[in-house]
Amino acid sequence: MPTIQDIASYAETSAKQLGITKYDVYGSTVDETSVQVDRGEPKQVKASSRSSVIVRVWNQQGKVGVTSTSDVDPTGMTLALASARDASYFGVEDHIPDFSPEATAPTAEVNLEPVPPVPVGDLIHTLVDLEKQLLGAHPAIASVPYNGLAQRSLNRFYLNSDGALRQEARSYASVYLYSKTEQEGRKPRSAGAMRVNRGLPELDLEGCLREAAEKTISHLNYDKIASGKYRVVFSAEAFLSLLGAFSNLYNAQSVLDNRSLSTPDSLGTTVASSLLTVYDDALHPENISAETFDGEGTPTRRVAILEKGVLTHFLHSAGTAKRLGATPTGHASIGAKVSVSPSFYHVLPGPTGQREFSLDYADQVVFVDELQALHAGVNALQGSFSLPFDGWLVHQGERVSIESATVAGDFRDLLKAIVHVEPEVEITPGGLCPRIWVESLSITGEA
Repeated sequence: MPTIQDIASYAETSAKQLGITKYDVYGSTVDETSVQVDRGEPKQVKASSRSSVIVRVWNQQGKVGVTSTSDVDPTGMTLALASARDASYFGVEDHIPDFSPEATAPTAEVNLEPVPPVPVGDLIHTLVDLEKQLLGAHPAIASVPYNGLAQRSLNRFYLNSDGALRQEARSYASVYLYSKTEQEGRKPRSAGAMRVNRGLPELDLEGCLREAAEKTISHLNYDKIASGKYRVVFSAEAFLSLLGAFSNLYNAQSVLDNRSLSTPDSLGTTVASSLLTVYDDALHPENISAETFDGEGTPTRRVAILEKGVLTHFLHSAGTAKRLGATPTGHASIGAKVSVSPSFYHVLPGPTGQREFSLDYADQVVFVDELQALHAGVNALQGSFSLPFDGWLVHQGERVSIESATVAGDFRDLLKAIVHVEPEVEITPGGLCPRIWVESLSITGEA
């Protein structure tokens, strides 16, 4: 792919030829290799190299047209600009997007040099060894039906006709192990674990293997649970899943579209327990996929969403910020419509726990490890959820796997019913979060 300086030069030359005075371009290229194995043999090996470029053009009437392309040589850029210009005459007339006022502002200095990829043979050998160790962790573990080891290199850039020019390169590696048991007279049980880091050498393979094995084995001793109200503890991953499912609470675009649990007047109101403080921090040191600018070129930053239970900020694009009299926060993605999405959560730890809030001593407490079917069990506009989950019933510090159950409630009520935030945070691909204790939620067990 040409350098960003080349692309900027092609765009400038083509725009002059076409009589275009205002445009911007956002693009990324991804090189990825992934492997899966099955009982010691490669099951699937994939390699891909793909690029995606979004071009926006504003016409003389101020309306904008958008097109996408994967061809950024001089001819491809000319065609993309011409296509976007033609589309602009059919563009929206209300709330027309514009350049971010911070598209040329300095970005944060982040030292995340890409890690060179390893040969695909090393990926296969590593994953085969992990599968073998997981199968040998317990006689009941019969297969690892879902597994994967992948490495990815990403380059992204943004430029516009006002002189903005940004680029960055990142690399990631990820491993996923999901094992399944078979025991005579018992239902199959399964569990998984995932790790992400900048490259294969930094990947916590042993930690992923150990977590997958321990979780799977812990589910062998399972029992039914009686339906009723229980004190519930959410793992970091489970709580962040809920926080993401109801992101319309703090998403400015959702607020403006009237598809949110909040309104513009919700800022400054108490929406959660005073124990809960949540930031979105794309630049957090633990964020392997840290980005210094968003799709509009706005620098990313640490944004306080909730502070001691008070809704303090919405996540913004340049357009939503302008409409609500705020500052862009670096959460925009451009396309046919500009969208807003969170980057990397940071839920602050709570005070040192008391005995009452320790799973080592808890009694009749449900520990929710992983939520399932979020796409079907969440009504984001009403705030309600009813979700199957993997977890345990803790009785006098002893954990017994729950055979089958769902947890249900209203997300707004859940936030206000938080009674403890543990002092130790867990690192997940989506953010940092401690375990969250909620006073009372409905658990429906298998009849």
